[in-house]
Amino acid sequence: MLLQRLSLCPRLRLVSGAPEKKCVVSVVILCNLLMWQSAVCTRLPRVTLGPLRAVHGGPFAHRGELRQAKRIVVKLGSAVVTRGDECGLALGRLASIVEQVAMLQNQGREMMIVTSGAVAFGKQRLRHEILLSQSVRQALHSGQNQLKDMSMPLLEARACAAAGQSGLMALYEAMFTQYSTCTAQILVTNLDFHDDQKRRNLNSTLQELLRMNIVPIINTNDAVVPPPEPNSDLQGVISIKDNDSLAARLAVEMRADLLIALSDVEAPPGTDDAKLIDIFYPGDQQSITYGTKSRVGIGGMEAKVKAALWALQGGTSVVIANGTLPKVTGHVITDIVEGKKVGTFFSEVKPAGPTVEQQTEGARNAGRTLASLQPHQRSEIICKLADLLMERREEIMAANKMDMDLAVSQLSPAMLERLALSPAKLGSLALGLRQIAVAARDSVGRVLRRTRLASGLELEQVSVPIGVLLVIFEARPDCLPQVSALAIASGNALLLKGGKEAAHSNRLLHQLSQEALALHGVGEAVQLVSTREEVEDLCRLDRMVDLIVPRGSSQLVREIQRAARGIPVLGHSEGVCHVYVDAEASPEKVLKIVRDSKCDYPAACNAMETLLIHRDILRTPLFDQIIDMLRTERVKIHAGPSFASYLTFGPSEAPSLRSEYGALECSLEVVDGLQEAVQHIQKYGSSHTDAIVTENEETAEKFLQQLDSACVFWNASTRFADGYRFGLGAEVGISTARIHARGPVGLEGLLTTKWVLRGGGHTAADFSESGSLTFLHETLPLTPPPAGQRDAN
Repeated sequence: MLLQRLSLCPRLRLVSGAPEKKCVVSVVILCNLLMWQSAVCTRLPRVTLGPLRAVHGGPFAHRGELRQAKRIVVKLGSAVVTRGDECGLALGRLASIVEQVAMLQNQGREMMIVTSGAVAFGKQRLRHEILLSQSVRQALHSGQNQLKDMSMPLLEARACAAAGQSGLMALYEAMFTQYSTCTAQILVTNLDFHDDQKRRNLNSTLQELLRMNIVPIINTNDAVVPPPEPNSDLQGVISIKDNDSLAARLAVEMRADLLIALSDVEAPPGTDDAKLIDIFYPGDQQSITYGTKSRVGIGGMEAKVKAALWALQGGTSVVIANGTLPKVTGHVITDIVEGKKVGTFFSEVKPAGPTVEQQTEGARNAGRTLASLQPHQRSEIICKLADLLMERREEIMAANKMDMDLAVSQLSPAMLERLALSPAKLGSLALGLRQIAVAARDSVGRVLRRTRLASGLELEQVSVPIGVLLVIFEARPDCLPQVSALAIASGNALLLKGGKEAAHSNRLLHQLSQEALALHGVGEAVQLVSTREEVEDLCRLDRMVDLIVPRGSSQLVREIQRAARGIPVLGHSEGVCHVYVDAEASPEKVLKIVRDSKCDYPAACNAMETLLIHRDILRTPLFDQIIDMLRTERVKIHAGPSFASYLTFGPSEAPSLRSEYGALECSLEVVDGLQEAVQHIQKYGSSHTDAIVTENEETAEKFLQQLDSACVFWNASTRFADGYRFGLGAEVGISTARIHARGPVGLEGLLTTKWVLRGGGHTAADFSESGSLTFLHETLPLTPPPAGQRDAN
């Protein structure tokens, strides 16, 4: 059985940060500096949150509920607060942690810190003192080279702790003063928890500090603490052996809602088959193999998990995360509290169904089988899905009605129109799928280029799937079978995340997709994410997903583009489309094209948002006809600066010439001619779709050549920028990116290529200057695929 490995960090391997400068910092000077800065700092504004839960209601079942945590314990491991050389503190990292804790404290939460670092700080100070105690004469007589090689005496840990604890607390106090936050120091030993009176006193002290909005900073009293006893745990009680067990015991004693334990263990630890665990369920302990211990801490991973499980049993939720990764350390604590998928979340509730990581892995494996099918087999799957849409349309309509009934009071009319399914829409959908099925017979494995490099050495460029696609779409259930068919035709695995508004429709449509895929045993190639995964968490699957395709509002697309980490995003964030009416335009064509571009479906991304009018058309019957038509269609007009200069009264000025209204509104601007129209579009457009209306062929060709939008039209509505109208059967989305596919992206846009070289034992040395072979670079004609790969139909 493949052993899972518990990881302490999100999904990134540990990347060592730049080593901090090795110098001795005077705590007094640093404190004075920070306190001087705090004198001119403004106190953080108090943030009002939603209701935090009362302490204490038992552990949270899901990550999203961590937002409700009121009392939080943050445990900082030795490796988190110390430098890589183990001599001194990681000041930058510590400052970031302090800032996050202060922010959460200012939100009305009760924060406690269990910290390590006294030994490391003390080691730094004692080494400095030892070096200073060397007499100048001894240093001179020893010689410069000997001085460099002089070994330091072994420093006893308890002495280092005694020397470093005061400096550590002074540093914390100075840093928290930056945020007008008070701190208090508490040192404890295991005996303080064994004595009932001491334990009650500790509890009372901490409660009073929290009541006064003070951050208690707790540490084991390492100057006097005895060596840990491995088997000293009593029935139902955890012994204080290290700061992991201290944090767990403290969290339970104080009835904390959440314990965040930060360490430095690499993820994935150990071997190549190690896997990350996002949610740790106590019942899964038998399948876990633990990684190595921390770089400097005395508690290994097994000790951390044991402490976490004990705290969970005591009613406190726990997240173990890596606090040393440069890319995430600045937000790790606040990200956890916001419910983001960071670290390992301990939960008593076993996740229902597979995790999104397991779904993605299953999709990738099934996708490879899908890509290896014969073209006619992939075509059969898509045709089966089209048949199921017609055969089960009554079920689909019933599921969609459930979604509509729930959403009618929550969504705008435009969104309700997208959500609604109808027999006509299903019929059109099935027709589009059959078009894709035909295209699927000549997609994957097609030879695009064949070259003979030398005698017996042939090179081919072959079309292949991209890999795993993640498609995130809003309230558009018809998107699911469209995208599924395109993924099947192109041999790609597919991970789907639909809007909750279409949950019933999506669930049924996904079942139909899996039923069709089962025709050739690849049912897992298309997966529907139905768990509580946030979009930002899905965008972190950079090791598993090859391309993200967002389908929805410009806000959704922008959020995904910001959240994507190392994964290409194919889409457009805005659809600021233009129609330019030239001086030589046909009035009949102008009225038809402008009406259709703006009024056919104003919420679509390919709807016209700005109408550009040649200056010569002003005060002509055509201009009056355009205005009358827009008014009849109830289109609200916003005047651009040039157009406004002609008006004494009339339309309000456009808030921005980059506006995407998505409604019966548009901007109207006047330009002097073609070049000004092109310049306007290049400045304010979004490279989506732009059109010109003119009877002058030369003007039209200049427009088409000079604009580099994904779609440029002559005497045609911008609404033609659509996969179905382009004859693609369907589209996975519209892309304004400058690489890969642009415009409506159909089957071809979901393919990439690979190079296949067939040789007769040649090596690169054969083509060197002294070799006997020469490059021919002879282009060969493309031939049909072998008979076994051709469509049997």
